[in-house]
Amino acid sequence: MVSFNYVIKDEIGIHARPAGMLAKEAKAFESKITLAAKGKEADVTRLMAVMGMGIKCGDEVTVSAEGADEEKAIEALKQFFEANL
Repeated sequence: MVSFNYVIKDEIGIHARPAGMLAKEAKAFESKITLAAKGKEADVTRLMAVMGMGIKCGDEVTVSAEGADEEKAIEALKQFFEANL
């Protein structure tokens, strides 16, 4: 399992549009990808679960990937977070 931490910079936080883009990005990988913040955890491919976490600007999240392509998944998601959130 590999993971990284990220502080959300988007002033609205993780809302519908970036959550949808995040879910789509995660579905491209075989690995199970989870998002953890504020004592909650969600499967990144589940849009409503991610939005239900209520992640706001300034919140720190941990993104974890476990599976055959975990290294590639983490690199792609790091780039996604830096570009979109």
